[in-house]
Formats: sequence, C-alpha cells, structure tokens
Amino acid sequence: MRVLGLSLIVLALLGGRTAYAEDAQQQLQMPELDRGEKIEKIALPAVLEKLTGWTKFGKGKVYMLPLKKGQHVRITFSSKSKYTYMAIFDLSSNDDESFFGTDEDGNTADVTVNEDTTWLIKPYYSRVTRRRGLGAPYEILIDPNPPAAQQTPADQQKDQGPMLFPPRSKQGQ
Repeated sequence: MRVLGLSLIVLALLGGRTAYAEDAQQQLQMPELDRGEKIEKIALPAVLEKLTGWTKFGKGKVYMLPLKKGQHVRITFSSKSKYTYMAIFDLSSNDDESFFGTDEDGNTADVTVNEDTTWLIKPYYSRVTRRRGLGAPYEILIDPNPPAAQQTPADQQKDQGPMLFPPRSKQGQ
C-alpha cells in the first residue's frame, strides 16, 4: 500500500511540474498585450475574409491565426487613420519582436509558412503621436489563396542570369 501511495504522490508531483513548465513556455512565447485587449482565435478561411475593428485603448482585439507548413497567406491592413498600424508575431519563435509591421514593411504581408505555427495579429494605435480621439477603425483582409505573382519575360530572363551565348536571331537563318 505504501509503495502505491508513494508512487501516486510522485506521479502527481511530476505531472504538475510538466504542466507548469508547459504553461511557463506558452507564456514566454506570447507577446505582452495591452490592458483590456482580448484574444480572438480565428481559423484560416477558405476564401477571402475581412476582419474589422476599432483600436480603442482597453477594448482592442488581437487575433490568433494557426497555420500549417507550406500554406501561403496574404494579409492586408488598412485604416483611415495614419496613426493606426498592425504587427504580426510568430508565436513559435523565441523572438518577442514582430516579424512584420505595417509601420516599416508596408500594408501587405505575403508569406509562405515554413513550419506549423500560430501568428498573433495585433492592430494598434501609435502612442508616439498625440492622441487624436479614442482610436481608429481598421480592416484586415486575410487571403488564403493569393494569386501567384506572374513574371514578365524580362523578369524571367533576369532570373536565368547572364548568358554566354546570346540567342540566334531568326533573320540570319
């Protein structure tokens, strides 16, 4: 009886430590949210999806988007306010910096995922500038099947690199 009781206690303690370690690891990967922000889990849509919201401080939304290896996705951000931005964090990365931000990288993230991951999409109102009201509306378009970039013949020729022998002209044949 003692052996059974002792083994149950050891098992309970080890199980608790494992759960605690997983919780701690998950908390380390999550970027810090502002007070009052709520996380909304979304699935990769089958067709173009539009998310709309407002960057009001204390009532903002942050979106979690799980992605599978090899998926190609395009996320486009727009707002009427020039002080509203979006940042995308990769939760599978140990880096707490965003890998995409509309303040530096433009309004469209066009990415093919190399491994299973979850992104955190965070629209925000810049605090660097003076507040101009209670926030601003925004719109996020998630395109799970963006059209492939089409190359022009000039682009294709650039990709081939320098040519040792130029192509023969058809007039000289």
